[in-house]
Amino acid sequence: MSCGRPKRDVDLVQIIDNALADAARNAGDWLVCGPGCSQCCVGAFVVNRLDAARLRTGMDELFEKDAERAVRVRRRARDYMDRIAGDFPGDIQSGILREDEDGQEKFVSFANDEVCPALDPETGTCDLYRFRPMTCRVFGPPVRNQDGSLGVCELCFRGATDEQIAACELKPDPDGLENLLLETLEATGERGNTIVAFVLAK
Repeated sequence: MSCGRPKRDVDLVQIIDNALADAARNAGDWLVCGPGCSQCCVGAFVVNRLDAARLRTGMDELFEKDAERAVRVRRRARDYMDRIAGDFPGDIQSGILREDEDGQEKFVSFANDEVCPALDPETGTCDLYRFRPMTCRVFGPPVRNQDGSLGVCELCFRGATDEQIAACELKPDPDGLENLLLETLEATGERGNTIVAFVLAK
């Protein structure tokens, strides 16, 4: 999964971060996310080529600014990949996840106890925070799932009513810029999703 980060991904990140800031203001004390809160950093999740390109840019920058930290991230990612190689629901060489029904079913129980290699185990913070995937960026506030329901972090909005939760809904990327950028990347011929650890291990 090799690709360069599109220039307009910076615009996408700004759009998402602005939407998140609005949602956080609306949520107030309902939103308990903060440095050191890393429950959402446990368990594998799917990242697309745009996320992968952003993460690679982050790794390049980290190697320039703090090579020792970057080496630690890469080491954690490679150790992670060594541990899960036999269960990887896809092509372990390319890192591409299977998209058929069987592959998706296997992913549900795949690497659920693995900690993201970008997470610094000493500080509980992300070493690649500015370059984190979209899944990470929108986690916490209520976000509309594909089935139309509102998903929310189990640590947040405890005791809130459905109406209070709905009033804090995060509406990221209303113009579909992420899909546009992803389509542009995939037009180069390489397609498919992977996981964070594979991206950072290379």
